[in-house]
Amino acid sequence: MRTRKLFTFGFFICSFILIFCQDPRVRHDPRLVGGPCEGCEAVFEYGDRRLTPVDTLPDFHSGGQQIKVTGTIYRADGKTPAPDVVLYVYHTDGSGLYSKRGDEKGWGRRHGYNRGWIKTDQKGRYTFFTIKPGTYPDGTEPAHIHPTILEPDGKYYWLESYYFEGDPLLTEKETHPPSPRGGSNGILRLSMKGNLWVGERDFILGKNMPDYRSP
Repeated sequence: MRTRKLFTFGFFICSFILIFCQDPRVRHDPRLVGGPCEGCEAVFEYGDRRLTPVDTLPDFHSGGQQIKVTGTIYRADGKTPAPDVVLYVYHTDGSGLYSKRGDEKGWGRRHGYNRGWIKTDQKGRYTFFTIKPGTYPDGTEPAHIHPTILEPDGKYYWLESYYFEGDPLLTEKETHPPSPRGGSNGILRLSMKGNLWVGERDFILGKNMPDYRSP
C-alpha cells in the first residue's frame, strides 16, 4: 500500500511539472492586450503538438507561389532576442478563400486550414513556408497573412498583417500606419533566393501596443 501511495504521489508531481512548467498556456494566465481581437484565441489551438522555430503550412505544395517568411522577434527593448514566443499565422488560399477541408474545429472553421504555429528559438528566430495568398474575390483588400503573438507569460495580441510590396491594392493605411503594432508596417519585400521567394520581418514585443506591460 505504501509503495502504491508513493507511486501515485510521484506520478502527480511529475504531471504537475510537465503541465505547469512546460505549457505557457497553463504556466501563466492568458491575458489579451492591445484591445479587442476576434479570433486571437486561435493562438492556443495547437493542441499537444511540439512547436518548433520552423513550420510549413498545408498549401506549400499546392502549386501556388511558394514563399519563405522569416525574421527575429525582440523583447520590448528592441535589441534582446525573445525566445519561446508563439507566432500563429493564417491566410487565404491562392484564390483568396479561407479554404476548409470539413473537419476543422475551433477557429479553424473561420480561418481555414492554411494556418500554423511557430515558437521562436533562443535567438528569437522564426520561419514558416507557405504560398503567397490570393486577394479576396471581391478585391476589397490586398493579399495578406494574419499574425497573432503569444508571449511566454501569457500575453497575447494581434499584429499588423503581412502584406506584399507591389500589391496594387495597397493603400496608405497598409504602407504607412501611424503606430504599427510590433514596430513594422508588415510589408514584405520578396526576393528570389535559390528557387524560393523569401521575405523577412522582425517584431518588437509590445511595440505600440495599448495596455501592454513588459515582464
